[in-house]
Amino acid sequence: MTERPASPPVSKGRIPSTVRAFLDNETSSGLLLMGVALLAILTANSPLAEAYFGALHIYIGPLSLQHWINDLLMAAFFLVVGLEIKRELLDGQLSTWSRRILPGAAAAGGMAVPALIYIAFNYRDPVAVHGWAVPSATDIAFALGVLSLLGPRVPASLKIFLAALAIIDDLGAVVIIAVFYTSDMNLMALGGAAVVIGGLVALNRTGVQRLLPYLALGAVLWVLVFASGVHATLAGVILALTIPIRRTPGTPEATPDTSPLHRLEHALHKPVAFVIVPIFGFANAGVSFAHISLAALVEPVTLGVAAGLVLGKCIGVFGTVLILVKTGLADLPARASWGQTFGVSLVCGIGFTMSLFIGLLAFSDPDMQDRVKVGILIGSLIAGLLGYTILRLTNRRQPVSVGHPGI
Repeated sequence: MTERPASPPVSKGRIPSTVRAFLDNETSSGLLLMGVALLAILTANSPLAEAYFGALHIYIGPLSLQHWINDLLMAAFFLVVGLEIKRELLDGQLSTWSRRILPGAAAAGGMAVPALIYIAFNYRDPVAVHGWAVPSATDIAFALGVLSLLGPRVPASLKIFLAALAIIDDLGAVVIIAVFYTSDMNLMALGGAAVVIGGLVALNRTGVQRLLPYLALGAVLWVLVFASGVHATLAGVILALTIPIRRTPGTPEATPDTSPLHRLEHALHKPVAFVIVPIFGFANAGVSFAHISLAALVEPVTLGVAAGLVLGKCIGVFGTVLILVKTGLADLPARASWGQTFGVSLVCGIGFTMSLFIGLLAFSDPDMQDRVKVGILIGSLIAGLLGYTILRLTNRRQPVSVGHPGI
């Protein structure tokens, strides 16, 4: 989820369309997520471990507590992701192709290279290779949390670049989950879902502005998508894409009074960032080291995930930016140096929420899931520390009198 740094005052009643206005809250949620992840690890390796794991496997109706968290609560997370993607593509920082080129290409490189590195470590194992997408995701809350610790040392343009990259990264992750991590499908339920989607589109096309009809159909859609075999959280993204966004005549941006999308995003943002994502992190980051030997730290799955996050993200993101800038197709973000850009590329290797989510989809074996979690934790820690150190040591590029203002 993306947020924006403080921006210049705007006229009353208008919402900024870029990622600037939310950055302060996002960095706070990132720091909270760091604390929750640490608490989960400590709990999983304490005398409370049996109660911790036991509680997650308690069944409430047809699903365990962990499945309710991962399938139902995370649907709200994906709903916010979808709302942000639609807002930024139609009415925000990614609304023009010139603004999409640099973060879009960097996001693509930052997903492809980590996947290739993971495959290089695991191509001999047909089961392990199924986790190729795990290191491809960037956790925006964690990444912006690291940048928040550096304050004004990091120019706002780089924070916006990172947030825009993460939006496209999330879109790529949604597509990957839908295409590669879908189980056997129930065609009848899938057909019912298609009918509901048609109803949502009809609401949008006929100009319905009240949110209740969309949310009611969205609940039905979640049930049908869950029953279809497609991961239920994708219902959140589909619902988001049907929520209307409308600009006020004579203004370049939508306003909260006229845009259902902005109203819903505003209502859900803090509960998702400060409640749902931390709950997911606490429920899934806990890994017991009691049965993990030193040899497990150098197993292909663990190494592939860690190397994909640290090396793959850095090479993919920074390498793409380097190529685009040197060929004149794009400019560095305004007032940012190459050193700072390299540091942010490393920070992109912090993969947590989405990486954990994909890892749970890729593997059902608890031992494999633990290897993935260890790889995510090690890789994210190394990437975060290296990125923080480089950003702290590098100086901001001096402003120039000519050139593109950047993102």
